[in-house]
Amino acid sequence: MQLQTILNRVQRHKSFVYGTCRWAKQAEGLALEVPIKPRANGRPLCSGCGRARPGYDRLPQRAYAFVPLWGIAVALLYAPRRVDCPQCGVKVERLPWAEGKSQLTTTYQWFLARWAKRLSWQEVATVFRTSWNTVYRAVSQAVDWGLAHRSLEGIEAIGVDEVQWRKGHRYLTLVYQIEDGCKRLLWIGKDRTAKSFLGFFRLLGAERAKALRFVCSDLWKAYLKVIAKKADQAIHVLDRYHIMAKMNKAIDQVRAEEVKRLKREGKEPVLKHARWCVLKRPENLTEPQATKLAELLKCNLRTMRARLLREEFQRFWDYKSPYWAGRFLREWCTQAMRSQLEPMKKVARMLRAHEELLLNWFRAKGTVSAGVVEGLNYNVKLTMRKAYGFRTETAVKVALYHRLGNLPEPKFTHEFC
Repeated sequence: MQLQTILNRVQRHKSFVYGTCRWAKQAEGLALEVPIKPRANGRPLCSGCGRARPGYDRLPQRAYAFVPLWGIAVALLYAPRRVDCPQCGVKVERLPWAEGKSQLTTTYQWFLARWAKRLSWQEVATVFRTSWNTVYRAVSQAVDWGLAHRSLEGIEAIGVDEVQWRKGHRYLTLVYQIEDGCKRLLWIGKDRTAKSFLGFFRLLGAERAKALRFVCSDLWKAYLKVIAKKADQAIHVLDRYHIMAKMNKAIDQVRAEEVKRLKREGKEPVLKHARWCVLKRPENLTEPQATKLAELLKCNLRTMRARLLREEFQRFWDYKSPYWAGRFLREWCTQAMRSQLEPMKKVARMLRAHEELLLNWFRAKGTVSAGVVEGLNYNVKLTMRKAYGFRTETAVKVALYHRLGNLPEPKFTHEFC
């Protein structure tokens, strides 16, 4: 079976025929070159309007990189025709295997883009003997096509969070769709401001924004403000993870202050090396940490009082009724305000200020979960770590849309990977 036969089966183009392939030497090693000729009765298509037009002249022969065969580079050779279009003027003909002036065939670009989901871009470039820039352009083309052809209809639940993509407090705002059966990245905005988040609702449109039923976020004021303005009909569920993270931060602050106080008063440093046994949940403690915690609980320490307040608050998430959960929350906040622990009192004031949003956790009845958002954020960080970071904001957006956007792809006669 000849290579032309394979190409005609997997990559057939109307009005063009493959010639006899031949060996060629390149800097990277051997390569296969396949000439392409237009059919005798075929008329070129104008790249501007897409209509068949009379020929004008021909350009020099160009090589278009195709999917490698058994590790051997494959190039399609063709001398593009120019057409004399009465509407667009003199234009280069439209080619079915490549876009514009690209030296990569469309099939090869999608081949590289699919592999770039599995490996880092540099690894893909090394394996297929191309450059990082070539892989980046292929992924960018795939992302542009996917964003242009994706559907934003039927979105009912979204989650918003921020991630730091570079040192110096350089953040991105990420909006996810977090429904069962469809979890994907919808939008990426620069910084974590209200103006940035409003860009998502401009993309979504007023009609689709009104169809939202659930919104999940943390306590960042800019996000709370935009959600109240643009999706006030949706049930706004606060992120359980960030609430407990703030409580752990308060406990750690109490511990750090008490360590300094014990040292200043010349007392035994019982809290030394006790940070994680204080912060961990009981079921996550190792045996040495559990023993250490049991010893600390016998002491009258402010840190232990803060920890016991946190363990008491964990009962809040076990309620089913918003009414009884609200009663428990108010009683817990009263207890925290009387604890004489300023960090815990600050947490109690924060919970009181957002009581209605906290109770939405029970009104949503487990339909949405912040755990989905955190899981997607983990994949975001994994993507950045795999690439050892990105230098530009554009590159990180392309990588995240490609990895987490669940973008559509065109249908091909043959799937090469």
